[in-house]
Amino acid sequence: MSLSSAAALRTLLSASTAAGMLCAAPAVAHARTHPASEPVDTQQQQATTSTLESIDVEGQRIRRAPDSPRFTAPLVDTPRAVTVIPQQIIEQTGATSLQDLLRTSPGITFGAGEGGQPLADRPFIRGQSSGNNIFLDGIRDTGGGQRDVFALEQVEVVKGPDSVYSGRGSGGGSINLSTKSPRLDAFTNVSLGVGTDGYQRGAVDWNAPLGGTAALRINLMGAQGDVPGREAVDYDKWGLLVSLGAGLGTDTHAVASYYHLTSNSMPDYGIPLFTKIGIRTTESGVLDVPYDSFYGLTARDYLETTSDAFTFDVQHRVSDALTLRNVSRYGETLNDYIVTNPGDGGNITNNGVALINGVYWMKRGLKSRWNPTRTLSNVTDIYGKITAGGLTHSYDVGLELSREQNRNAGWTVTTLSGSACPAPLTGFDCTPLYDPNPSDPWTGTIAKGPVSRNTAETVGLYAFDSIAIGSRWVVNLGARYDQYSVDGTDLSNTFVATRREGEWDFANYQAGVIYKPSTHSSVYASWSTASTPPTIAAGDQNASNGQGNGNLALVLLEPEETTNYEVGAKISLFRQQLLLSAAAFHLTRENAQIQISTGVYAQVGEVQVRGIELGASGNVTDRWQVFGGYSWMDSELVRGAFNNIRVREPLANTPEHSFSLFTTYRLTDRFTAGGGVYYVSDSFGGNQGGAGGGNNAVFAPEYTRLDLFASYDLNDRTSVQLNVQNAGDEAYILRTNGVHHADVAPARSATLALNLRF
Repeated sequence: MSLSSAAALRTLLSASTAAGMLCAAPAVAHARTHPASEPVDTQQQQATTSTLESIDVEGQRIRRAPDSPRFTAPLVDTPRAVTVIPQQIIEQTGATSLQDLLRTSPGITFGAGEGGQPLADRPFIRGQSSGNNIFLDGIRDTGGGQRDVFALEQVEVVKGPDSVYSGRGSGGGSINLSTKSPRLDAFTNVSLGVGTDGYQRGAVDWNAPLGGTAALRINLMGAQGDVPGREAVDYDKWGLLVSLGAGLGTDTHAVASYYHLTSNSMPDYGIPLFTKIGIRTTESGVLDVPYDSFYGLTARDYLETTSDAFTFDVQHRVSDALTLRNVSRYGETLNDYIVTNPGDGGNITNNGVALINGVYWMKRGLKSRWNPTRTLSNVTDIYGKITAGGLTHSYDVGLELSREQNRNAGWTVTTLSGSACPAPLTGFDCTPLYDPNPSDPWTGTIAKGPVSRNTAETVGLYAFDSIAIGSRWVVNLGARYDQYSVDGTDLSNTFVATRREGEWDFANYQAGVIYKPSTHSSVYASWSTASTPPTIAAGDQNASNGQGNGNLALVLLEPEETTNYEVGAKISLFRQQLLLSAAAFHLTRENAQIQISTGVYAQVGEVQVRGIELGASGNVTDRWQVFGGYSWMDSELVRGAFNNIRVREPLANTPEHSFSLFTTYRLTDRFTAGGGVYYVSDSFGGNQGGAGGGNNAVFAPEYTRLDLFASYDLNDRTSVQLNVQNAGDEAYILRTNGVHHADVAPARSATLALNLRF
């Protein structure tokens, strides 16, 4: 554990102990089904009714719609699939990372470390890599990293092409992380957790009115532990969110905030595939090594990520017809690591693996990256509601300006001594394939390689309008124009500089028609588009090379285009406490670069995903809460490269079936119990083929996972919460890139938290 993280955790524990001694203070009323949630200022809620939809659960207002003026209608009248994961689900599931949390939303998977975003969050939405489409309070969160949830109010997932909201994107959708803001009520929430595998986590959420309409809110988190079932894989991290608000509940208010997260961990690239030895030992193609096998070197490997963001958000309400909002942010991130890739050190055919006296020996492969980013963004919105000619318009027009600077380098690792390789393997860094030792000795040097640099600039203009026609019909329209440019210099390992630059203009649209059988229900049909410039098609952040291969080497590629058709229905039931949704969609992505013959490339690649999504969120009764859904996706590569990708087969990281249900029931006034059930069918990796892919097909087999939850209120201010993750100790593969390695899911673990509120 780093000194800074350890100090932060010790400070948290000390502060939390002191907080517990103050529990004689008057309690703030909270719903017992989610005891750690903070109160919500009613004046501020009323001031933002044009963009927020909320429900009342035992006196607590819970947000249900994305916190953005670009969503010009309540969630039930938004003509597309949108999943909002509220704070009580974040708390009750015991999630500590974005990957943990998004397990509750079916149809979202995470890709294995690969391409431009190894060892960072790589979500796939509707079969499209969406790692570049993660936002923090509505502004793109650039850079790579593994995100924590300690400072989040809710998470909003927009499914389907949404460049009209977010600009350049992958076409699958986007994820917005909505952080906690100051309130006018005084409260403090403290959570202290311990558990198996060395788990320790402390968090404080303190909100203090400063008199009048000002308030200060501070969130602090420190955590450390081991990854259950993975030898030698550990982590420690600490985070801070400080936000100061003025004019809260008035027509003119502003919030200034600073967010920080530091994480240090032992990076884990999972276990190798059968290609290491050339013999398929399992049907899935994942090598039959013990699932706790870890191939890294604790003396060498590391992963450090940091994130800092300064945000200033100011709003002025002139009238119901006109509100002005401006948000500015300066952010820096760093993703820095050296990691052992067990599938990238050669195989038995190229002298990377050798069978010696009945034992397979392998050379450890290496991947590394040093990737700092700087981002300066400004977003202006003008929105409101007007009535003219018998029609009511809920509108938003805006301008987005951003400048993103990205530096990228690898580390040159020289091994001086360590675990010697037996003949015919040579050198060091060898280990038995079926019994690796992460504590093998290692000494050597690490030097930063050539640093490539690039700068991306974006100018985006957008407009939205939800037009209410009488009480039954709503027409939803949106359009956005982007000017996106990238320029920079790539340096090879021999320090040869290559100048890169490119500029793209593209427009995207969405249109939807909603029919409302009742005030709280809707049926809709919609169409939307997205554009993916070639600089992010491989998952990297603004890679400066937007040119193609072979005959297209000097040609600036056009953006890939994604189109989505969707029909669906939504209904809000039980005093608007439960939202049910259903959607059917057909997504097509075209214009990908592929090889059509030997040495000849063209932008004619095409993929297709069609599916059905069902969702439920909220309370069936005052005691029974549900959150989850089901997703069916039928994906296929319609046209791919002529020699190495099999058409008409499923896309990578796109399981046909996925199901999740997290539910709790308050059995008594003090005791609540429940849990989660999660099922994911076979999920194929890389471009090695699907169900009929022959010897090269590699997939993560289907799995069913069970989590358990229980909480007990000791009094009005204190509760204990038990979470058992993977209660059945299911041994399964989370994901595989289909080429090098597969990531093993954490084994069973249990955590016990003491939650205080006063």
